[in-house]
Amino acid sequence: PLFSPGSCKTSERKSRGSKAEGRSRGAAKEKTLECGQIVWGLAFSAWPAAEETDPACAVALPCLILATGLNDGQIKVWEVQTGHLLFSLLGHQDVVRDLSFAPNGSLILVSASRDKTLRVWDLSRDGRQVQVLSGHVQWVYCCSISPDCSMLCSAAGEKSALLWSMRSYTLIRRLEGHQSSVVSCDFSPDAALLVTASYDACVIMWDPYTGEQLRTLRHVPLHSAVDYSSEVHTSSLRSVCFSPEGLYLATVADDRLLRIWALELRSPVAFAPMTNGLCCMYFPHGGFIATGTRDGHVQFWTAPRVLSSLKHLCRKALRTFLTTYQVLALPIPRKLKEFLTYRTF
Repeated sequence: PLFSPGSCKTSERKSRGSKAEGRSRGAAKEKTLECGQIVWGLAFSAWPAAEETDPACAVALPCLILATGLNDGQIKVWEVQTGHLLFSLLGHQDVVRDLSFAPNGSLILVSASRDKTLRVWDLSRDGRQVQVLSGHVQWVYCCSISPDCSMLCSAAGEKSALLWSMRSYTLIRRLEGHQSSVVSCDFSPDAALLVTASYDACVIMWDPYTGEQLRTLRHVPLHSAVDYSSEVHTSSLRSVCFSPEGLYLATVADDRLLRIWALELRSPVAFAPMTNGLCCMYFPHGGFIATGTRDGHVQFWTAPRVLSSLKHLCRKALRTFLTTYQVLALPIPRKLKEFLTYRTF
């Protein structure tokens, strides 16, 4: 187990195995970080660059950081290798539901809470609170920072998601289209697409630069996968995430199915039965999906390894640097613009 109740301390023990195995695998250890509260959200930082040495930085770099969002509104930040508690971040007045680190290694952390706010923290400056983002009128369930660190999406209970600028910390637009609470969101690896998942059993794919809805993926229950002795006969979505190459989505719903979707299709390409699913995440290099459940388990699933086409690789490389508006301004054929902006696949 990674977390258990108690005071803020850490313990560790070596995993079983021979001495030779320990030497070859770096003496793997199991750590327990005792947070003293129910842990609702987790986020690992990106690995800071080895040459990054800022004398004003309170955290010894390079090191891997784990942030934990707790039931009482606290955020506890740990150094993973040593289990040392670096900060206790105070400010939220209710459960911290989700956490997201900036992917660029800057140690900027965003937290989402049931107190209807998001807060931005700079861990490189003693955990200083940079900004409070207010705009939601219901619990905030999820937050996601775009891969280029220019945008932040937050999902909440008022049937809409909000898109924020990570440069000015101002609201860019409200994304409206769902018929129930929005509970999960994720950016594509090139930041050209955004997906949101809702209790209305739909995933909506957006262009985050224009706010346009590009596609809606509707979850229809497969009755053979449902146990009718249970009261759970719904496709309410819990989680959505992009695959590392940006061609597939994984979703978890209350109908006890993990689904994999291809972006160019409007129906799933693979299913897996599961119970009590709450969240899902692709392995960063592809090939595996991890799912978390209400009964405290993490399950791992094999996923198809995809060889991206040269066209998609070129599109992904281009969209990493160009916004939708910049693509539309290029002197290129209309069909190529539609492909580069994901209007066609």
